[in-house]
Amino acid sequence: MNQLDSASPTVRSGNVIDLRHTPAVSVTTVAVIDSQPVFRRGVRSLLGEDSAVAVIAEATDVVAAQQQLGERAPDVILCDLSMLAGDGSLAASYLHSKYPTSHVVVLADKDDAAELGDAVKQGARGYLMRSCTGKELKETVTAAASGQSLLSPAVASTLITELAKMARRSEHPDQGIGALSRREREVLALVAEGLNNRAIASRLYISENTVKNHVRNIHEKLGVHNRMEAVVRAVREGLLKIA
Repeated sequence: MNQLDSASPTVRSGNVIDLRHTPAVSVTTVAVIDSQPVFRRGVRSLLGEDSAVAVIAEATDVVAAQQQLGERAPDVILCDLSMLAGDGSLAASYLHSKYPTSHVVVLADKDDAAELGDAVKQGARGYLMRSCTGKELKETVTAAASGQSLLSPAVASTLITELAKMARRSEHPDQGIGALSRREREVLALVAEGLNNRAIASRLYISENTVKNHVRNIHEKLGVHNRMEAVVRAVREGLLKIA
């Protein structure tokens, strides 16, 4: 997330907010890429209600978005699924290479596990239904900015099945990865089901902070940087059994 200098003003919804006498605040920057201008404006309007979120680009396609963003990488990129899945894989690869620190969330009309799974394999961290509420939109952006992978159980199942096939085809799996504790295995199994930290905490009757600590330990033990990599590594090493 970006820090706004307390000595510099920022512009939101056409109005200048003077921050010279206020402390620095952390702002999540967002780019919205969608072919429907009314939808884009609606997203901008809803996110604009939150002072901790700033839409810094709004474009009809990936090329136009890049022209607006330049070298500035937003924390979150909300992008139309059709631009990332299937024939849109090149666009997904471009976004990932151009803005490697940005978290891509696809905008979908329906919960199609195959298409959404394809987008995730191309680098998307999760998805958001177009029929979502304003609260869900803001929560998804906040979660994505913090690095959480947001997948439904159906999408997660599709990806895990594919990863399991890849693991079985691998002739030389990596060696020397530290074993996970029983609780860490339980957490990882629920991550593989597509549950977020809050849902995992509820399922295991532990606090959300405890789940975050377990996930952090899993990443360190498996030598990975995010939840999906952890699942891939666990499948390959036989630490996670997929039916």
